[in-house]
Amino acid sequence: MSHATESATPLTLSQLPLFPLQTVLFPGGWMPLRIFEVRYLDMISRCHKAGAPFGIVCLSKGSEVRRIDPAAPPSGDAFAREVFFPIGTLAHIERLERPQPGLLMIHCRGLQRFQIEASHQLTHGLWVADVSLQPPDVVVPVPDDLLSTRSALQRLLANLQEREPTGLSDLPLQPPYQWDDSGWVANRWVELLPALPEIKQRLMMLDNPLLRLELVSDLLDQMGVER
Repeated sequence: MSHATESATPLTLSQLPLFPLQTVLFPGGWMPLRIFEVRYLDMISRCHKAGAPFGIVCLSKGSEVRRIDPAAPPSGDAFAREVFFPIGTLAHIERLERPQPGLLMIHCRGLQRFQIEASHQLTHGLWVADVSLQPPDVVVPVPDDLLSTRSALQRLLANLQEREPTGLSDLPLQPPYQWDDSGWVANRWVELLPALPEIKQRLMMLDNPLLRLELVSDLLDQMGVER
């Protein structure tokens, strides 16, 4: 994987390995994954050894585990088609365990969002892409009319910590906590809400962190979440 920069163009990454999932990783997010497919075991091991990120993208069609398509024609690829959204998030592996042969347990943290410029699938099923990195969210303080949305998230974290006092590393909310950052608060809420992946993807793709938090506040109202 190589990268190049120019003063007038965004940072780009070439041949970034992708991990399509039926969920969305947000910048600053914390995601546990069980890795058992052959196409990912070597990729994850290489990324971990090199300290390099991989890309998580949300599927719009297909499943997380590669499957044979019974309706596929006799010639060509017999596997079901995988289609994913063009914007994903870099993932950095922070913990890796090998509980048994052929199984990796990892925890990864979301870094920067990226836009896929071109992608292709290798013969063993792994997707790689040339991507351009999107700028991080501008830090926007939480406005007064949305302070209750932040307070509700703080109460939720306190409840989670009370239930899991010895297992804090497995909590979905991980430090560093950025309570006065609208984008960070919005992202953590979206990760926890039982919303469809398509809705989470649309929120992740928004460039305006304050608008994202406002939409999250509306979702909480629709779901009857007390604030």
